[in-house]
Amino acid sequence: MTHIDISQFQNRINLRPLHIEDYDQLISLEKKCFPGIDNWKYEHIQSQIQLFSEGQLVIEYNNRIIASCSSIIVNFDDYSDSHSWMEIADSGYIRNHDPEGDALYDLEIMVDPEFRGMKLARRLYDARKQLCVNLNLRRMIVGGRIPGYREHKDKITVREYVDRVAKNIEFDPVLSVQLANGFFLKKIIQAYDIDQASDNSATLLEWVNLDYRPKKYQKKYQLARQVRLCVVQYQMRPITHWDEFRAQCEYFVDVASDSQTDLVLFPEIVTTQLLSLCPKSTPSDAIAFLSDKTADYIKMFSSFSMKYNVNIVAGSHYSMEDNKVYNIAYLFKRNGEINKQYKLHVTPSERRWWRVQPGNSLEVFDTDCGKIAILIGYDSEFPELSRIAVEKGARLLLVPFCTEDRQSYLRIRYCCQARCIENQVYTALSGTVGNLPFVPNMDVHYGQSALLTPSDFSFSRDGIAAECTPNIEMLAIQDVDLAALERHRLSGTVQDWNDRRTDLYKVLYLKDNPG
Repeated sequence: MTHIDISQFQNRINLRPLHIEDYDQLISLEKKCFPGIDNWKYEHIQSQIQLFSEGQLVIEYNNRIIASCSSIIVNFDDYSDSHSWMEIADSGYIRNHDPEGDALYDLEIMVDPEFRGMKLARRLYDARKQLCVNLNLRRMIVGGRIPGYREHKDKITVREYVDRVAKNIEFDPVLSVQLANGFFLKKIIQAYDIDQASDNSATLLEWVNLDYRPKKYQKKYQLARQVRLCVVQYQMRPITHWDEFRAQCEYFVDVASDSQTDLVLFPEIVTTQLLSLCPKSTPSDAIAFLSDKTADYIKMFSSFSMKYNVNIVAGSHYSMEDNKVYNIAYLFKRNGEINKQYKLHVTPSERRWWRVQPGNSLEVFDTDCGKIAILIGYDSEFPELSRIAVEKGARLLLVPFCTEDRQSYLRIRYCCQARCIENQVYTALSGTVGNLPFVPNMDVHYGQSALLTPSDFSFSRDGIAAECTPNIEMLAIQDVDLAALERHRLSGTVQDWNDRRTDLYKVLYLKDNPG
């Protein structure tokens, strides 16, 4: 008997993640499946893979891509039932992908017409159902095309056609498959705007994950919705003892705590008030004196945060590390944890007078107020930093600053307002006021602490949630709604974050890309 080489009969089918190298094959498949519809751009696929690679799948048959699907995670309650495909898909870029969302949304599924009947759609749906289970998502949502309606549009309405398909009177190449794969009809979306064959309508379908477990206790920190912030306008005045500095700081923390504040922001280099204890010192002597107070400063604010149950960004403080001077902002969490952010852009005055060195890493801190980033004074004037921080998930930008005149202050103020608008986030500013006679380079202060918002109907008039009276020692306390930021990104008058032309430009953070 002749030996039979079974390899010549063997075909390989493989379900795997989509890679950017698949782009040409993917577009060829799309042209076969959806003739006349705009194809994915290279930048779309690149963005989808970067933001949610697990949701982009293909099926290979003998190394040829014959089916694919694209998905995104959303908090579906943020969208209306009459949403469009462009809205839910962010025009294909999926920058609205929310890892903390509750639903996997099916953006597209394609099966090569030559290979229909091989249950390829079922493989893709089953894979994504399993993804829902693995990621503990509540459900899978589909905004489905109804291409078969093309043959009936002059005879019956979309509603009548969908009803006939649901009753198996008619067969639709998309809806019938979805119903056979365990999806349930929820409603018809009249202006989904995905293709003419469906009369620009779509069916909204849902599959429920019966293994879903509520996420209440799964994350260390839950995304806060309402956050109460306090910005301190701190008056610099001569003191004669450490205890006076301690009492002035504790007063503000105490008042904020009485108002059940979640986070208190103090000004930049607030500890330079201590230099009134050693006036007429040289810059090197002054830095040595301040650095010697670092342990006392950390111990004091750490005790405040736990005693008063409030998170504190304790302004910033000049410290010596490895014989170098840094301007460091410390974050004291109310659970006892301490983090720090080095100032990354040093002003000419700091460089010349104090010999301050720049830090080399931008941090985004996970807190019970959501994710925050700290931009110390001058750092707020460089838009790249804010963009990187927001890309890392920050929704609150905290800016402790110290300025000596109105022009300097307004540079900070205008830049912070711009950061709110271009990134659709909140920015809090806390500055020093008053005078420190006989303390070189720190004798005059000008400031106005404030809490700023994006500029749109959803927020306060003029984009100002709260602000202090200029040059008077006081504080301002205000609630902000983090959920409003997410809604604003989806339905704002303008949507700066989503409308970035990432096909033309991007900000590259070299700490994440050392090559």
